[in-house]
Amino acid sequence: MKYDVILAGVGGQGVLSVAAVIALGAKKDGLLVRQSEVHGMAQRGGAVQAHLRLSDRTIVSDLIGRASADMILSMEPIESLRYLEYLKAEGVLITAADAVKNIPNYPDLEGIYDRIRALPSSRLIEAVDLAQEAGSVRSTNMVMVGAASRYLPVEAKSLLAAIDELFSRKGEKVVATNRRAFQAGRDTAVSAG
Repeated sequence: MKYDVILAGVGGQGVLSVAAVIALGAKKDGLLVRQSEVHGMAQRGGAVQAHLRLSDRTIVSDLIGRASADMILSMEPIESLRYLEYLKAEGVLITAADAVKNIPNYPDLEGIYDRIRALPSSRLIEAVDLAQEAGSVRSTNMVMVGAASRYLPVEAKSLLAAIDELFSRKGEKVVATNRRAFQAGRDTAVSAG
């Protein structure tokens, strides 16, 4: 078994936390994990991306080749489209619907949504709204982990255990909010499209 994920977003959206939760959850399930460095201007609101590879056997490279990613998991819709060349024909694209308009002349959002919806398997997630309902807009990234959990070869309980472990130093309230956000994303991914 091998499962490759391209993580994408904008600096400050928590792409590193997404990678950490998925990687730790996968390790809890006994999978091997390789991750590339997060590339981009992470602290300046610029585009960021990382490769995350999960497998039950040795993983030779940190990098995912073109047309071989099982999933693109993006925190921002235009960033999801930036990496389409990496997605397998049968791969899934999961993206937050919420735009970060950090560039001049940001393209028409409905046009971006139309391109995403035209893909054979895609999910647009109203992640910010779900995070607010869970208790904090800062948990938007955990909404996205929840949405991805329907497709990842990692048990939901292992991802929740990873959330508990990684956020425990921030207190019970933060852990509970992130758990609610995860569940909201997981529940929404079933019907989103």
